[in-house]
Amino acid sequence: MSVRTLDRPTGTATLYRRAATGALLGRFGGGSRSKELSEDQLALAAVTVDRHHLAEYNRVCGFAVGDELPATYLHNLTFPLAMELMTADTFPFPVIGMVHVENRIEQHRPVRADETPNLRVWAEGLRPHRAGTQLDLIGEAEIDGEVVWRDVSTYLRRGPSEIGGKKAPGRGRPPAPQPEAVWSLPGDLGRQFASVSGDRNPIHMSALSAKAFGMPAAIAHGMWLKARCLAQLERELPDAFTVQVAFQRPVVLPAKVGFASAMIDGQRTFTLHDARKGTPHLRGSITV
Repeated sequence: MSVRTLDRPTGTATLYRRAATGALLGRFGGGSRSKELSEDQLALAAVTVDRHHLAEYNRVCGFAVGDELPATYLHNLTFPLAMELMTADTFPFPVIGMVHVENRIEQHRPVRADETPNLRVWAEGLRPHRAGTQLDLIGEAEIDGEVVWRDVSTYLRRGPSEIGGKKAPGRGRPPAPQPEAVWSLPGDLGRQFASVSGDRNPIHMSALSAKAFGMPAAIAHGMWLKARCLAQLERELPDAFTVQVAFQRPVVLPAKVGFASAMIDGQRTFTLHDARKGTPHLRGSITV
């Protein structure tokens, strides 16, 4: 395993152009890809937080302005490193077309805006899934030799599976819980969040670009949904916690969604549903 420390991250606009090229090569049979994950890690040293950017992120996601970073904020700073890994020739799949299905963040202590964490990202856990293949992108933030934050994003590449069988039949979808908050999400939410997250995946940017990749219209970023749920619960969050979410059905913009939460066996759980149809979009939990 080797660690490559970058002077600065590659711009996400450049990375998405690279991703689009990789998607085209994959579609038309060009290029060659590894069948294994590289063990290389990418790193950034002593990353400075831009307070204006932090304030804009807080505004877009609904967090209060403060000196502590929201638990989801460092995901933005590790995202260019993750994209650098996923757009490399050594990565097994074209990044465009991969589906972000789960995310887990472990905050071991709050990170202040005046701190300068060292960041690193790597991929692991290539494994079969009944709908294709899954893998994890891991991000960590370290300060003074201590890992203070860890992020695990699970991606699915749809395709042939080594696992036989189909999804077990369910017993019907349970009714959506009574929402404690209802949010109206504008059609340009994807562009708003892209401006503070760097995630300019075409499926989020406009109806036209989303349709080119098989979506009915632009869809909300999963990490915005997670951040907005945490912002709703911000006042009760402890200094150290783990927040896990599973992204279920995409939120097609514009939309109206309902947020609900509950304490179950000492664990805070939360859900996000379509406010009109009750369609589940996200389920999550917070543990301490």
